[in-house]
Amino acid sequence: MTEQRYAIIGAGPSGLSAARALQKQGVSFDGYEASRGVGGLWDIQNPRSTVYESAHLISSRTTTEFREFPMRSTADYPGHRELIAYFREFADRFGLTGLFRFETRVTSLARTDDGGWMLHAEGPHGSVEQRYDGVILANGTLAEPNVPTFRGEFTGEVLHTSAYKTATQLTGKRVLIVGAGNSGCDIAVDAVHHAASVDMSVRRGYYFVPRYLFGKPSDTLNQGRPLPARIKQFVDTRVLRAFTGDPVRFGFPQPDYRLYESHPIVNTLILNHLGQGDLRIRADIDRFDGRTVHFRDGSSGEYDVVLMATGYTLDYPFVAREELNWTGWSPKLYLNVFPPAFNGLFVMGMIEASGIGWQGRYEQAELVAAYLSALDHHPDRAAAFRARVAAEPWPDLTGGYRYLGLERMSYYVNKDAYRRAVRAATETLTTDAVATTPRRGIRRPSLARRRAKGVAA
Repeated sequence: MTEQRYAIIGAGPSGLSAARALQKQGVSFDGYEASRGVGGLWDIQNPRSTVYESAHLISSRTTTEFREFPMRSTADYPGHRELIAYFREFADRFGLTGLFRFETRVTSLARTDDGGWMLHAEGPHGSVEQRYDGVILANGTLAEPNVPTFRGEFTGEVLHTSAYKTATQLTGKRVLIVGAGNSGCDIAVDAVHHAASVDMSVRRGYYFVPRYLFGKPSDTLNQGRPLPARIKQFVDTRVLRAFTGDPVRFGFPQPDYRLYESHPIVNTLILNHLGQGDLRIRADIDRFDGRTVHFRDGSSGEYDVVLMATGYTLDYPFVAREELNWTGWSPKLYLNVFPPAFNGLFVMGMIEASGIGWQGRYEQAELVAAYLSALDHHPDRAAAFRARVAAEPWPDLTGGYRYLGLERMSYYVNKDAYRRAVRAATETLTTDAVATTPRRGIRRPSLARRRAKGVAA
């Protein structure tokens, strides 16, 4: 029997997770990375990196790191320099670095007549063409900028956060930041020390979570049995009010959703600067007129730079969308990994969740590795797994939260619900006792509700 061989596209946290999991299962693979080395976006020298000089983790070190390879850093929220060093050490420690072809950009994937995939890439020594039995897509979710359009024309400078590296880019300029996500708030805190003025245009309210609660990183609290969604929302909303106050008094709109139904902002310095008058909140943009920006509340302002902190859009440019069962804003995949056709493609890292960390992504990789190993050694288990995906309702990954129906939330999951579902699926592939009914608490929400909320399966 010919040895099965797979390709991994990307050497960031998800690609390294996949490489390590396949390595442990004895599954053969080749890795491809467009940049100079491992680390993905955390390598600020990577041309596709969207990291800026002041970037740090927004989840704490101990909830983020790989379990089998703790960070040497003692910082609770390490910066990008420590993180790229960590990924390089991880890859070297397990012998993964030499399994990737660097500075080699995958340009296309095409089905072969025998059910495999032909991979085409461009590297330092020319074109690469190689057949694989399957391909793991781990090229990241935070590289392709989402740039909205507005009426009129702005004649100053328009930047997306992906092009922002250091606050000196904004020195002496009147800056309008569009969006108040975590990156937008980080950049606002940077900019107040350099720009002539800083405003933020927002369309909805936000919840602000301090990095420390009761002297500990806030995401290290309540790490045991998770509370039901409504109870956790009730309790944590009151804790946040006690520690951060009401963001409405700083100019933000009242949130039209409950806590954790959109990703919270892990940055309370922004509130400090608002309280000091270093920046101000403006309404949603109505139109541009030269260097004048008109807002929907009838006000206007003059700016030199409009900086779009408007997030990113999923991008798998080397493969046809129908191969990934792409519907709406994102692919519709079993556990955000498997196309229901089981066509030999697997997606790593297409999950966003508060606190899931790299260990959560590694567990996702373990599931892929378990499936590939079962194909070779226990085809009955692999077949039963495929049948389960086809016949049963898919797990409910929301954890009881009603996520906002936004593009960036279309592949959002609750970390506890997701990790439970992934571990259960992995168990069915690594034991002979394959479950035939869903586990308690794992159910698929109605189709109408999923469409209404824009939540991925």
